[in-house]
Amino acid sequence: MSLYQRRGVSAQKEDVHAAIVNLDKGLFPHAFCKVSPDHLGGDADWVNVMHADGAGTKSILAYLYWRETGDLSVWKGIAQDAVVMNLDDLLCVGIHDNMLFSSTIDRNKGLIPGEVLRAVIDGTEELFARLRQAGVHIHYLGGETADVGDVVRTIAVNGTLTARWPRRRIVTNERIAPGDVIVGLASFGQAAYEDAYNSGIASNGLTSARHDMLSRHYASEHPESYDPALSSDVTYIGPYRLTDAAPGAPDGVSVGNLLLSPTRTFAPVLREILETAFDHVHGLVHSSGGGQTKCLKYLPGPMRVVKDSLFDTPPVFRLIQQASGADDREMYQVFNMGCRMEVYTDPSAAEGMIAVARRWGVEARIIGRVEASPAKSLQILHGDARLEY
Repeated sequence: MSLYQRRGVSAQKEDVHAAIVNLDKGLFPHAFCKVSPDHLGGDADWVNVMHADGAGTKSILAYLYWRETGDLSVWKGIAQDAVVMNLDDLLCVGIHDNMLFSSTIDRNKGLIPGEVLRAVIDGTEELFARLRQAGVHIHYLGGETADVGDVVRTIAVNGTLTARWPRRRIVTNERIAPGDVIVGLASFGQAAYEDAYNSGIASNGLTSARHDMLSRHYASEHPESYDPALSSDVTYIGPYRLTDAAPGAPDGVSVGNLLLSPTRTFAPVLREILETAFDHVHGLVHSSGGGQTKCLKYLPGPMRVVKDSLFDTPPVFRLIQQASGADDREMYQVFNMGCRMEVYTDPSAAEGMIAVARRWGVEARIIGRVEASPAKSLQILHGDARLEY
């Protein structure tokens, strides 16, 4: 059993998928989000999409960093995580404007004061203001903030995003086919709409990253930050404090900065691609939970995905692997490894999409291709990694 599993988490969420196996898959079973008929307007030419997600255990990292440094601004990043983990999923079905957002914040009031709540709410509003400048409009409808110390040990920040969208402008993934190339959008670096270097960590795999990277200091000083049922040999077993300089990262970037980099949204890039080259977008996959293997879930039929030109692995993932001892197979299943958005397209359109991304300061390249195959499969060739899924 892997360290990831011993900590009570699963990259593939097998139990979740088993629980929902009998649920209706919506109008387009291979689409990244469930797409429903227009229950809100009753128009057959429109559809409804609703998506719920959040910052996950990254909020515990923010709690530790805030307690150690007093820096409230870290909570604004958690607000962005909760929004973007919804937004970038909706982008994958083609929705890029006029959305409604409702937040859900559960806290232990004894540990999380009102100033933290205010920082999360302010961070949400600031992100929406920045997205409006890029032509992406999200309307903040408030939400629920609950004091539930018997349920959460510190704080959980989540949200729900809803949209009504023209059916003819939905990306269904049904057009993914052999002959397509995959344009990958980098999760790391500094986009034109970001204020600082982004490690690319996003909001997946943070349970492992936290325990594998951070030292026993946090177990003794902040026992409220982990499940007391966890064995000590998988709890905060790393070499670092959050304020330590991060080896291999840009100057001035700490371990905490790497692990708490706000999840980058690709909304400015994909809005432009979807508005100008919609017919060339055969499919979209957000490489979130499941990492580089996520694409297997959304292929519309038997075919083989080959990824043989991924980006150089960013420092944060190298450090996590060094600290954890995880093999390549687990790393690529848990983390995005520097590429968090995949656009499946015909070769003739790829360079135009890459140019759009680069104008927004997001590194992009053709990372692979789709081949004919009798079964769904994935091959990753990257550095020394030679992986088959």
